Amino acid sequence: MTFIGLTWDHPRGYDALAEAARQVNSGRASPLIRWDKQPLEGFESAPIAELAAAHDLLVLDHPHIGEAVAEDCLVPLEDLFTQETIEAWNRQSVGLSLASYRWQGKTWALPLDVATQVMVRRPDRVSAPPQEWGAILNLASTHPVAQSLAGPHAFLTLISMAAGEGAWAKGDILLADEVAEAQLERMQALFELRPQGSEKLNPIALSEALSSTDDIVLVPLVFGYVTYAQVRPGGNRLAFSDTVRKPSGAGGVLGGTGIGFTKRCQPDPALLEHIAWLMKPETQSGMIPNFGGQPSARAAWQDTAVDAAWGAFYSRTLETAEHALLRPRFDGYIAFQTKAAEIIRQSLADRQEPSKTLTALRQVWRAARAGARGDLDDKRGPHR
Repeated sequence: MTFIGLTWDHPRGYDALAEAARQVNSGRASPLIRWDKQPLEGFESAPIAELAAAHDLLVLDHPHIGEAVAEDCLVPLEDLFTQETIEAWNRQSVGLSLASYRWQGKTWALPLDVATQVMVRRPDRVSAPPQEWGAILNLASTHPVAQSLAGPHAFLTLISMAAGEGAWAKGDILLADEVAEAQLERMQALFELRPQGSEKLNPIALSEALSSTDDIVLVPLVFGYVTYAQVRPGGNRLAFSDTVRKPSGAGGVLGGTGIGFTKRCQPDPALLEHIAWLMKPETQSGMIPNFGGQPSARAAWQDTAVDAAWGAFYSRTLETAEHALLRPRFDGYIAFQTKAAEIIRQSLADRQEPSKTLTALRQVWRAARAGARGDLDDKRGPHR
């Protein structure tokens, strides 16, 4: 039997899994595993139950967990691996990367890949990363500084900025007035100074623009892609660094992906062994970064050879990854963040008062929570 997995069609999401499949399939009478791929946006637009029904393994991120559990389309890892194994993976993983997949007392995916929103710049144009928001605004007055606003990222930028101040989205109010409005004012100031069109670029496109043009020299909060930290033919090497945050605050939003087993999957020992192999420290420090992945194991992030090979990406962003913000995971959150980001983009374009923007955000937030099946995740905090 060949098990079918679904991942996203970027080298970071596909190449290491494809190489792992090539290795495990070699010499077998029939392939153990095959990975299909689709655009990252496909995971946000297609119902997760529909994807699970057509695949044995899904690469997903933690905000989908509430919906996946409500739809009863994943198998908890506790049904497949020992508790000792799961806890060992938790201890070895950066920050909350494994904990992010825990929901209603079970663990629903294992963290293959870790990403967070970080700061990225052209080191030939900006010699050192700004250390506070005032310095970022000053830089934006003389250099092209962009925000990550496309897709869901306008909302993720807002909650990351708030988390840096020590506040996070929860409860009926979403964020306190003074926190949310201050960050929306800051976003508006940067929006007025933005490189035209940058608000339409997703994180990969922003990294491409930084690397291949002079249109953008810094983005203060954007999901980091390690492949841009190397010297690239025809492109500029990018420098990544930790986000701006207070000691009591959280780093940028936690991203990355985990591998979940769907209800359709009937895993045999060979498949379980293969997936567990992906989590081994030697795999995380070897094959995964060698094929452009961003490992979840702390040992890989602290490996000096791995760090040197990838332009010090890991050492310069580890603090943010260890303190990254856990997004809400309740059923319906994915649709909410899409609507919320649209509200923010329109409010920035219209120069709307932050208080009115916050009122609109709270309206869709409360509607999403009212329709959620299961936990609302209000006990989640920046470091939990």
